[in-house]
Amino acid sequence: AWTELPADSQVVKVVDEAVPHTTIEAVRAAAKAIRSGEVTTLMLGSTALRQRALDAAGRIARATSVRLLSETSNRRIERGGDRTPVDRLPYPIDLAVAKLKDVRHLVLVGAKAPVGFFAYPGKPSLLAPEDCEKIVLATVEQDLAHALEWLADELGIAADAPRLAAPAPAYEVPASGKLTGAAVNILVAHHLPDNAIVCDESITQGREFPIYSASSAPHDWLMLTGGAIGIGLPLAAGAAVACPDRKVITLQADGSGMYTLQALWTQARENLDCLTVILANRSYATLHGEMKNVGVQEPGRNARRMLDLEEPYLDWTHLARGMGVEAVSVDTVEGFARALQDGLKRRGPFLIEALI
Repeated sequence: AWTELPADSQVVKVVDEAVPHTTIEAVRAAAKAIRSGEVTTLMLGSTALRQRALDAAGRIARATSVRLLSETSNRRIERGGDRTPVDRLPYPIDLAVAKLKDVRHLVLVGAKAPVGFFAYPGKPSLLAPEDCEKIVLATVEQDLAHALEWLADELGIAADAPRLAAPAPAYEVPASGKLTGAAVNILVAHHLPDNAIVCDESITQGREFPIYSASSAPHDWLMLTGGAIGIGLPLAAGAAVACPDRKVITLQADGSGMYTLQALWTQARENLDCLTVILANRSYATLHGEMKNVGVQEPGRNARRMLDLEEPYLDWTHLARGMGVEAVSVDTVEGFARALQDGLKRRGPFLIEALI
């Protein structure tokens, strides 16, 4: 590390290896399932959630009765505008099982057959029905866009055929009242600027955001992809460094935000264009839910205290200002709407503590 390189040192060249394609057998198996007339779902993951692949999936869904579904956790989805909308498999196990209950053929495109994140007493770990046929159209190592385009061609769907359209907004934009998680999700989705990057670690309070934002302006949606929390704030810093010309909006749960609070200092130090929304329910709400899922309906006082963010409450405005980030705290719809629009207009880091 401290010495000069030899004069004859060679620069290491990175060789771009060709991305392998899927097989004709896999394409024909998927096409056969779709032609069967039985309930068939294309489960998309990885780069199958980027625009070129989504265009092909959208043509298939529009021309057939096939459903589109993404894995629960995805590192990046291109959404909004005229892009093909894709439902997301719910995290709560009962909702996920219900979503898949009538599927007879599950075609996997850069995705794996879904399993429960945790094991629960009396509930299945494998979420698709036992008699559901699993067909691997392409694995994550393969060219997923090519696989979907090949499948569309096999089904006789033209390259210029119409695609599945995004639904019209099915919500009313709240104008006043006590602030709620739903109101935060709707207002962010409604005001989302073109080409924004949304970094989502909202956990329980943001589960409705993908529903409300399906018809938002075009945006990239990056999210928590596992059980280790704390990705939201540093993820936003990284996105802002990579794309300095795009607005980065973070939907951040208060509990998990505490794991990586120092990312706010980086945002201030580098003057990154990050708007952070803290969904402050002052609780590890997802863990309260997991306690119930394993049969604990009335946890004791000590158990509750480990899952609550009280005594003392977190004060995110002071925490942010201590890191050099301007911040406001709001608890009404009117206050949040004003703060959101102010944060979208300015450049540089800004934080809104949304007390819900």
